[in-house]
This record gives sequence, C-alpha cells and structure tokens, in this order.
Amino acid sequence: MRRYLGPLLFGIVGCAILVALGVWQLQRAEWKAGLLADIQRGIDAPPGPLPAAVDPSLKYHPVTVSGTTTGDELLVLGGTRESGGGYRILSGFVTDEGRRIMLDRGFVPEDARHAPRPPTALRVEGNLHWPDETGSATPAPNRAENIWFARDVPAMAAALGAEPVLVVASRVTGDAQGVSPIPVGIEGIPNNHLGYAVQWFGLAVVWAGMTAALIWRIRQRRF
Repeated sequence: MRRYLGPLLFGIVGCAILVALGVWQLQRAEWKAGLLADIQRGIDAPPGPLPAAVDPSLKYHPVTVSGTTTGDELLVLGGTRESGGGYRILSGFVTDEGRRIMLDRGFVPEDARHAPRPPTALRVEGNLHWPDETGSATPAPNRAENIWFARDVPAMAAALGAEPVLVVASRVTGDAQGVSPIPVGIEGIPNNHLGYAVQWFGLAVVWAGMTAALIWRIRQRRF
C-alpha cells in the first residue's frame, strides 16, 4: 500500500489545485460578466452635457454635443459585416460653446471615401471613448493618403488641432452626409474566463487519468 501512497497523494493534490484554478476562473467569468453589464448600463444611461474636464476615467460616459464639423477629418481603415470594407470618419468638431473636440461620426464604405463632407451643423448623442487599438504591430498612419489603421486619441487630436476628447456618435440629428454611426458597445471587450476554466478542468481530468495509469503500472509491476 505504501507504494501507492506517494503517487496517490501527488495525484490528489495536483487535481485539487487544477480544480481550484478552474473554479477561480468561473468566479472571474461571473465577475467579468457583471463588470460588462455595468459598462453597458453606463453606455445606455441618459446622455448629459460634455463635462468641462475630461479624462480617461470618463470612458463610455454618455454625452450630448451640438456644434459644427470643421470639414477636417481622418479616415480609419475598417469594415462592417453589412457593408464590407470602408472607413471610420473622425472629424474635427466645434461645439456651440466653442470647444474643438473630435467626433467619431461612424462608417462609410470604400466608394464613399472621397465623397465631399463640408462643415455641417449636427446634434450628436454618443459616448466619450479612449479606444485601446494601437500596438507594436500597428502601422504608422499614411499621412499622404490620410489613412489611419487604429484610433489613437492623442495623435489624432494633434493632427486635427483639437482637444484629446473623442465622442463616438450613436445618434446624429442633422445632415449625416452618408456616415452611419457605429455606437460604442461592449462587444470588443473579451471575457475568456469560461474558456480558461474549461482548460483547467480538462487538465484536472488528464492529471487524474495519468495518476490512475501510474498506480496501475505500479500494481502491474508488483505482480
């Protein structure tokens, strides 16, 4: 019996650790789901005026702004399931209070890239946003073609001569000039903890199987 004790204890402890990690990931999945629900409730809350002081702690904060686009815009390469490839349009926007900010107006298809979009008065409901889209593999903007490959609030604000404040439109009143809003959502925020839990539980099953196989081999040698 002593021959089995070491492998058995090793197997039990290993399985217990792996199962505990799986349970922890299930708890993390529940926590992340609650966090995402809170974010969505914040996104869907009634919009208010643009705060005087804006910083990333106000990410997703719903606002209403009225003003006029400047005619200056940056194109961010992207696409939608419905329309295929195209561009996000980020415009300079001067509010009725005189603040020059940035407005993510939404999407245009490829063939509307060069369509004229002169200054126009708009009333916009949307959300403040600081997209986390840039990384080491993100190409630098093609300034000659005015094409960007990710939204980068500080760099785009400098290019448009605006405050580093980005409002992503969800509803536009006025001449949208063929631009379709893409509201902020939680779809791009991952919650992979359930998958991690399945992996840990799967490893626990494998560990238990390996332990059983080892004990069986020890028993076979005995005979």
